[in-house]
Amino acid sequence: MTTSFRFRIATASVLALALSTGAAHARETSKSCHQKFTTARTAGTLNGQSYKDFKTAQCGDVATPETKAAEPAAPAASPVATPAAPKASAPAAAPVSTNATLPDAVSPKYSKEAAGKARLHTCLDQYNANKATNANGGLRWIQRGGGYYSVCNARLKG
Repeated sequence: MTTSFRFRIATASVLALALSTGAAHARETSKSCHQKFTTARTAGTLNGQSYKDFKTAQCGDVATPETKAAEPAAPAASPVATPAAPKASAPAAAPVSTNATLPDAVSPKYSKEAAGKARLHTCLDQYNANKATNANGGLRWIQRGGGYYSVCNARLKG
């Protein structure tokens, strides 16, 4: 019993050591890439690039061999994913059936606000008006599975 226990501990130690060196290497690569980014930012040579874009362009060559092996597989998967995307988005865009009274368009009095705020205020006004006449269709403002705001916002966006 003690021999197998010691063997398990030794195996776990070796595995932890192997994994920690990979993590340490990733940390060092990330640090050096961030230092390059900081230097470029202070020099003003980023031309509006974000850190993510900079890392892809400048630090992509320091990727691990597993990442490089996965890159050729990505273009092959891309054509397959393109036809599947419309099928996945169609159910998400399906309107929730409710008997609540919803606005058809954003209220003109909120036209000077940002689009999201205008939709929010339009939905809130309609929700409060519906509360007086009990026309919210049993929906609360926010609830699990989609409340009045979620349904109204989706309708105004679409």
